[in-house]
Amino acid sequence: MELALVLLLAVAAAGCGIPTSAPSISRVINGEEARPYSWPWQVSLESFFPTCGGTLIAENWVMTAAHCITFHTYRVVLAEHDMKTDEGHEQSIMVGKMILHPDWNGNCVSCGNDIALLKLERSASINDKVQLACLPESGAILTHNQPCYVTGWGRLYSGGPAATQLQQAMLPVVEHSVCRQSDWWGSSVKTTMICAGGGSKSACHGDSGGPLSCQDKDGEWYVQGVTSFVDGKGCNTPQKPTVFTRVASFIPWISQTMAQN
Repeated sequence: MELALVLLLAVAAAGCGIPTSAPSISRVINGEEARPYSWPWQVSLESFFPTCGGTLIAENWVMTAAHCITFHTYRVVLAEHDMKTDEGHEQSIMVGKMILHPDWNGNCVSCGNDIALLKLERSASINDKVQLACLPESGAILTHNQPCYVTGWGRLYSGGPAATQLQQAMLPVVEHSVCRQSDWWGSSVKTTMICAGGGSKSACHGDSGGPLSCQDKDGEWYVQGVTSFVDGKGCNTPQKPTVFTRVASFIPWISQTMAQN
């Protein structure tokens, strides 16, 4: 059974993680507009309006944050770049089934397990603008200061407007031993989470559920994190990096959920 689950993810991720249009990976502070379609696994999760981001991990499965799921009806939009313009490449697909992690507690984001899987009513069409994300091996650990990228249409800064075009920001990983220090996040951060950024660079409200993408030595991009929470004082609070659900901690659950649904 375990081998079958591993094979399922391997098949889903075949040909993943190498965008047709490579991202511009400059290290701009506070982020910048992403090159269109350079993060082709990025999804906009929408109910009556855009609410969160997500990641396409199989042709009919999207991964997002559990705290994003508050309504009964959602759709995902793929190949989205400019929210205010119909660019002709978008794919809008209704969500058929929503599966939140069984240990998720909506009253305690810092307790962890902030992850959900969405089964789509139909499969996405994979092309040069819509591609699957690679997922890490179970238990994989990122190195301190490893550069990763957060993407989304969240607020450009605390209290500011939501972005119209997809934004990206390079966030260096903060190792767990640092992030758990009392003057950082302390006990709010668990081993099932990733800290990245802090100071002038972070995710912001509306980026929730979206991917933290990290490039490996072979040039493939892996979605290592799901954007979970930022400090209540603002998106750019010193020593309060953005906290992500650590995807590598949930690979068995992801595999099993996809296999059984």
